[in-house]
Amino acid sequence: MSDLELLDCGDGRRLERFGEIVVDRPAPGAAGPRCDPMAWGQPHLEFRRSAWVRGAARDPWPIRAAGLTFECRPATGGQVGLFPEHASLWPWLADVCETAIGRLGRPLDVLSLFAYTGGASLACARGGARVAHVDASRTALAWARRNAQLSALADRPIRWLPDDVRGFVRRERRRGRRYDGVVLDPPSYGHGTGTWRIDDDLPPLLDDLAALVGPSPAFVLLTAHTPGYDGERLAGLVREHFNVPASGRALTLAARSGASLDLGAFARSVPR
Repeated sequence: MSDLELLDCGDGRRLERFGEIVVDRPAPGAAGPRCDPMAWGQPHLEFRRSAWVRGAARDPWPIRAAGLTFECRPATGGQVGLFPEHASLWPWLADVCETAIGRLGRPLDVLSLFAYTGGASLACARGGARVAHVDASRTALAWARRNAQLSALADRPIRWLPDDVRGFVRRERRRGRRYDGVVLDPPSYGHGTGTWRIDDDLPPLLDDLAALVGPSPAFVLLTAHTPGYDGERLAGLVREHFNVPASGRALTLAARSGASLDLGAFARSVPR
C-alpha cells in the first residue's frame, strides 16, 4: 500500500493519508460535497484558519514515495513537507535522467528550481544526475538535505543553494554555465530579491533557462498550481521558450472515496 493516499475531498477541504498519519487541510479546488463524510471523524492533524488546530506538536515521521523517503511534519500554510500530486512525476524524472546519461555517455547536469524539500532533485539524483537544488528558504533547504539522508542519497552530487531563483539563473547565464535539463515549480506569488509574480516573472526566467540548456535539452519539466495555468498553457510556454515539443495535463489525485481533486498542472518536453 502506498504511503500517500487521498481519502476524500469536498466542501473546500481534503483528507489525506501520509503513511500512518491522516491530515485534514484546505483544498480550494474541492468545491463539491464530500463523498465519504464518515471518513472525516478523527484526523491526526487538522489545519484551519491559517493554523494547525489539532496535532501541531506531533513529531516528524517518515514516508516512502516513488522509491524515496521523506520526513513529514506540520509546517506553515498547512504543508507537511511534500506535494503528493508531484510524486507521480518523480519516476519519470529518474528514468529520463538515466536514459539521457546513457545516450550522452557523460554525467548529466540538472537545474532544480523552487526546489522545496527535494522531491524532484532527489528523483534526478536517483537517476544519476548532478543536481543544482535552488530554493530561497533555508528551512526548506535543510529539510531537503534531511530527505537526501533518509533516501540514502546524501553522497550524491547535489549542490544545495539557498538563493533567489531569478538572481541565481541570471548569474549562471552570465558565467556561461550550461545545464542539460531543468525542473521548476514556480509559485503564484513569492518574495526573494523583490516580489515574484508568475505572470510577469515566469517568461523572462524561461528565456534565461533556455539559454542555459541550449537548443537540445535532455528534458524540461514545468509544474504550477496557479489558476489559469493549465497543462496546455504550460506546454505552450515550454514550446515557446525552449523550442521543443511538449505536452501537459492536470495534476489530479484520485481519492479512495471515488472523488478526484485537481491540484495544478504540469508540462514536460517530449523526446524528438
